[in-house]
Amino acid sequence: MASVLYTYASPQAFYPLAGRMIPWFAWAAAILALAGLYVGFFVAPTDATQGEAYRIIFLHVPAAWMSMFIYVVMAGWAGLGLVLNTRLSGMMASALAPTGAMFTFLALWSGALWGRPTWGTYWVWDARLTSELILLFLYLGFIALKEAIEDPRRADRASAVLALVGVVNIPIIYFSVQWWNTLHQGASVSFTAAPKMAATMLAGMLLMVFAAWMYSIAVSLARVRAIILERERDAAWVREAIA
Repeated sequence: MASVLYTYASPQAFYPLAGRMIPWFAWAAAILALAGLYVGFFVAPTDATQGEAYRIIFLHVPAAWMSMFIYVVMAGWAGLGLVLNTRLSGMMASALAPTGAMFTFLALWSGALWGRPTWGTYWVWDARLTSELILLFLYLGFIALKEAIEDPRRADRASAVLALVGVVNIPIIYFSVQWWNTLHQGASVSFTAAPKMAATMLAGMLLMVFAAWMYSIAVSLARVRAIILERERDAAWVREAIA
C-alpha cells in the first residue's frame, strides 16, 4: 500500500490517474445533485416554523460543511508538502483552494438569503457568520499568496504556513453556536443525537452533501491536472501528453 501511494505521489504518475477518475466523480456529482434537489424541493415537506424558506438548507448546509472540510484537506496537503517536500502536495492544495473559496462564498450568500426571512436581516456580526467570513479571507489569502510568489516551491511553503495557522478557525466555526450566544441555530444533524428534522429532509440534505463532495473531487482533480501541466511544462512527458 505504501509503495502504491509513493508511486502516485509523482505528478507524472498522478496525472493520468486523475484523468481516469474525473468522469466517475463528475457523473456521481450530477446524479446525486439531481436526486438531492428533487427530494429537497419536491418530496420533503414544508417546515412548520420556517415554511418554504427552510429549503435553502439543501444548498446552504452542504456548502457550509464543504467550506470547512475542504480547508482541512487543503491544509493537510499543504502541511504534507511542507514536511515531506513533495511537489504534488502543494499542487493539490492549490487545486482545492478555489473550490473551498467558492463553497464558503455560497455558504455566506445562501445564509444571507435564509437570514432575511428568519432573522429580518441579511447579515449580523454573529460568531458563526463572522468566523465563516474569516474562512473566506483565509482562502483568498492562500490563493493570493500563491500568486504573489513566482517560485512555485517557495509559494507552496509560504502558503502552507498560512493554511496551517488558519486551521484554528475551523473549530471556532463549528463550535461557535455552543461557545457563544448566537442567532445562528445549532446543528440539526449530530453524531451523538437523533436528527432534528424529518427523514426526507435529512435524505435530501445528505444527497446534496455527497453531490458537493463528488463535485469537489472532480473539479479539484481537473484543476490539479492543469497545475501539473503548467509546473512540469519543461518535462519530456508533458510535451508528449499534450502533443
